[in-house]
Amino acid sequence: MKTRGTALNPENRFQPIVTDRQSDDGWYQDPTDETCPDSVVTEVMEERARSIISRNRSPDVPFDQSINPYRGCEHACIYCFARPSHAYWDMSPGLDFETRLIAKPNAAEQLRKELDKPGYRVSPIALGMNTDAYQPVEKQREITRGILKVLAEYRHPVTIITKGALILRDLDLLSELAGQGLCSVSVSLTTLDNTLKRQMEPRAAAPATRLKIIRELNAAGIPTGIILGPVIPFINDHEIEAILEAAAGAGAGRASWIMLRLPLELDELFQDWLQRHFPQRAEHVMARIRDLRGGKSYESRWGERMTGTGPYADLVRQRFNRKARSLGLGRHEAEPLRTDLFRKPGGEQIPLF
Repeated sequence: MKTRGTALNPENRFQPIVTDRQSDDGWYQDPTDETCPDSVVTEVMEERARSIISRNRSPDVPFDQSINPYRGCEHACIYCFARPSHAYWDMSPGLDFETRLIAKPNAAEQLRKELDKPGYRVSPIALGMNTDAYQPVEKQREITRGILKVLAEYRHPVTIITKGALILRDLDLLSELAGQGLCSVSVSLTTLDNTLKRQMEPRAAAPATRLKIIRELNAAGIPTGIILGPVIPFINDHEIEAILEAAAGAGAGRASWIMLRLPLELDELFQDWLQRHFPQRAEHVMARIRDLRGGKSYESRWGERMTGTGPYADLVRQRFNRKARSLGLGRHEAEPLRTDLFRKPGGEQIPLF
C-alpha cells in the first residue's frame, strides 16, 4: 500500500467470527484491476465525546492525565503501540488504524466542562499520547488547536509529544503557555535516514523537518526535547549517538528513549513489515527482541515494558546515557510545569454574588 505502514488488516481479537485468509488463490493480482487498489483513502468518522480527560495509573509514564483528540493515526507508523486499541472500536489494528480515523469535534467543549467541575485537581495534561494530536487530519479539523485555546484560557499546564510539523501552526498558543511555565514539547525522533523513515513512518514528517520543529520551538521559548523511540535492534539502534547529536544541535534540552514494544496484534504486523523490508535480518531482529522480553515478543510488566531487560537493554541504556550526558541533554524537565496559575474564567466574580 503506497504511503501506508501495512497492507494487512487482521481481525481484531474481539470479533466472534474470523475469516481464514491464509490461502492465496491468486485473486486481485492484476494491477489494472480497480478492485485491488494500491492505496486507500482516509475515512474520518466523528464521535461526540462524553468525557475527554483520560486518567493513567501506570508508573512507566510521567503523566497521570491525558487527552487524545483522535482515535487511529494517519502517520501509519508500523511500530505504534496504540494500534491494538483500534480493536475496541470493532476495527482492525492494521490498515484500519491508519485509514479509518475517529475525530472528537466536541473535545474543547467537553474539556471546558471537565475543568469547571468543583472537584477538579490540576496536573499537567499530556496531549496526544495514544495517537498524534498533530497528524494530517488536524489541519482541517483543528481539534487540537481548540483544546490548546481552552488550556491557555484556564492557564492549565500541558505537555505534548508529536512527530507532526503542524505543531508549528500553533506557536502563538504554545508560546503564550510556555511564557507562563505551562507548556513543554517532546519531538519523536526515530531515525535520520529518509528511506527508513518512509518505510517505518510513511506519513510522518521527515527527519530534517523534525529537527526544524525543534529549532523553531526552541527559538520561540518553548522547552523542547526528544524521545528517541522506539529503539529497534539492528534497524535503527546504530543511530543512537547520531540522533542525539542532531537533536542537541537543533536546540533540544532533554532526551529519553523507549525500546520497541509489540503488544497483541502489533506482533504480527511488525513481523510482516520486517519480512517485506528487511527479510535477511528479520529473524535476527526478532531473536534479539525475544531476548529483551524473556523469550517472548512482548512483556507487559511495569518497569520492563518500556526498556526490556538483559545485556542488550543495558548496552542501549549505557550508550544513550553516556552520549546524552556529553551533550548536556537532561533526562527530565529543568523545572516542573506550574499548576498554581490555574483559574476558571469568570470564577473571580462568584464571591460578589
